[in-house]
Amino acid sequence: MTDQGAAGLDPGPLALADAADRWTVADWEAAAAAVLRKSGRLGEDDAADLVWSKLARRTLDGIEVSPLGTPLLDEGLPLDGARPTRSGDWDNRTPVVVRGAEGAADARETALVDLDNGATSLWLELRPGTPASAVAVALDGVLLDLAPVVLDAPDDQVAAARALLELLGDTTPAPGTNLGGRGDSAVAVARLARETGTLGLVVDATTVHDRGASEVQELAWSLRTAVGHLRELEADGFTVDEAAGLVEFRYAATDEQFPTLAKLRAARRLWARVLELSGAKPVAQRQHVVTSRPMMSAYDPWVNMLRTTVAAFAAGVGGAEAVTVLPFDTPLGVPDAFGRRIARNTSSLLISESHLARVADPAGGAHVVEKLTDDLARAAWELFGRLEDGADLDELVTATVAERDRQVATRRRPLTGVTEFPHLGETLPERPADPTAPEVRRYGAAFEALRDDPVAQPVFLATMGSIASHTARATFAGNLFAAGGVAVEVAGATAGVDDVLAAYAGQPVVCLAGTDATYAEWGAPLVAALRASGARRVILAGKPRDLEVDDSCAMGVDALAFLTRTREALR
Repeated sequence: MTDQGAAGLDPGPLALADAADRWTVADWEAAAAAVLRKSGRLGEDDAADLVWSKLARRTLDGIEVSPLGTPLLDEGLPLDGARPTRSGDWDNRTPVVVRGAEGAADARETALVDLDNGATSLWLELRPGTPASAVAVALDGVLLDLAPVVLDAPDDQVAAARALLELLGDTTPAPGTNLGGRGDSAVAVARLARETGTLGLVVDATTVHDRGASEVQELAWSLRTAVGHLRELEADGFTVDEAAGLVEFRYAATDEQFPTLAKLRAARRLWARVLELSGAKPVAQRQHVVTSRPMMSAYDPWVNMLRTTVAAFAAGVGGAEAVTVLPFDTPLGVPDAFGRRIARNTSSLLISESHLARVADPAGGAHVVEKLTDDLARAAWELFGRLEDGADLDELVTATVAERDRQVATRRRPLTGVTEFPHLGETLPERPADPTAPEVRRYGAAFEALRDDPVAQPVFLATMGSIASHTARATFAGNLFAAGGVAVEVAGATAGVDDVLAAYAGQPVVCLAGTDATYAEWGAPLVAALRASGARRVILAGKPRDLEVDDSCAMGVDALAFLTRTREALR
C-alpha cells in the first residue's frame, strides 16, 4: 500500500461482526477504489491502494488523518500521559464578564442565574478599565466554598486576586479556584495561591488560537509559556512540584472534533514529559477548554449552536476538567439570557442525557485518534524546541492564517451559513455592542466583510432549460453569490433564448446555469443576445469550454476572488 505500506504497516484482516464477516485491507481498498472511480477521483488505471492518499486529509500543520483506523496505526506509540484523568462529570464553567465598575451588579445577577441553572463554576473576567473592587460586587452571594472561581483581570491580576481572597476570608475555597496569574503577575499571584491553597496560574493558549494558530502551534505555545512560569517560580524559591501544582491550562475546542480531542490528549502527554524532564513528581495536567471564538459566525449565528455542541463534545471526550461553551450570539455583541442558557445547557445535556462523562477515555483505543495524538505531540514537541531556540511564532501563525484563508476562500474548508448555504434575507438577532471584547479574527471574516457591505444590484441568473436540468448549477451559483452578499434574480424554466430575454431586465451581470448539452446547443446565441441587451459581464456556472464568457464558477473556484470581481462589476 502506498501510504500505509510506506510506513511498513500491514493491518491484516478487518474483523467485523463475526468470524464469517472478515475482510482484508485489499478488499476494502477495492471497494473504496470503485466508489472513487465512479466519482472521477480515481482513474481506471490507478492502483486501488491510492485510496489511502485520496481519502486522507491533512490538518493545517500538515499532519495526515488516516481514512481508516487499523490496530497497527498506533502500535508501539508511547501513550502514557495522554489518557484523561478526570473521573465523572466535567466542570460546567460559565463565563461572567464585568465591563467596568458599573457592570459588576449585572455580572452578579448573571453569575447567580447561571449557578442556579446548571453551571458549576465561574470564569470571572474583568475587562480593561474594571477595578479590582468589582470582584466583591460580582461575587456577592456566590457560595465560594462550593463554586470554584477562575479570575481573569489583565489590568491588575494581583489586586483582583487579593480582592477574591479578602472576600473568601476564612472560607475554604472550592477546589479548582484559580487566582489567574500570568505574565508579569505570575510570581506574585503564585505566592498568594501557595499561601491560600488555590491554583495560581493560567496558561491561556486561546490567546494564540484567537489569532489563528494551528493545533500544534497552540500546544507548543502553551508548553513554552508553562515552562517559562516554572523557571520564574523556581528562581523565586518554589520547588518544581509546588510550581507545577499551581498551573491550569486553557485550550480552545473547535468543531473539528478529532483534532480537538487528540490535541487535548497530546497536551497531557507533553506536560507529563516536561515534568519528567524537570524532575517533578507526576501531576496530571488540569485543562479548562473553551469553545473556539474564531470558528463562530456573525451571520446565521444559530449554526454556532451546532459548532459549540460538537466542540463541547470533543472537549468532554478529550478529558477536559472544565468546559466553557460560549453563547451562540457572542459574535453579535453581549450575549442575552437565551444565549447563555443554551450555552450552559449544552454541557448539561452532554453529561446528563448523553452520559459522555461516564466513560473515562471514550477515544482510547481508537486507532486514528491514538495516531493523531502521537503525531500532534511529536510535532508540538519539535516546535517547542524551536521556540526555545528563538523561532518566531508570529511568522508561523501568519503562514497558518494565510493557508486557512486560502482553504476557506476555495471552500475546501466550508463554513455553514457563511461560505455554504448563506441566507441573505435573514434577520439577525440584535445584541448590545461589546467594545471591550477580545480581538478575534473569525475564520469567515473575509466573507463576513462582503456581507457587511452588500451590493444593491442583483445578478440575473439565466437558467437554461427545465427546472430539473438547471437546478444543480443554479443552486450552486445562487449560494456562491449569496456568500458574497450578492442577490440573484432567476429566470425560471426556459426553452430557449427568447424565454431568457423575456425575463431579463437589464442587469449588468448575468450568470448562465444549465447543462453542458444546453450550453452547447444554445449557449452562444444566448450570450450574444444578452450582451446586445445590455449585459456587461457574462458568467458561466460550470467550466467555460468553448463559450466566450467573462468569468466562470465551478467546484474549487477561489470564491473570494470570484465574488470580489463580480461585486466590482455590479457597482
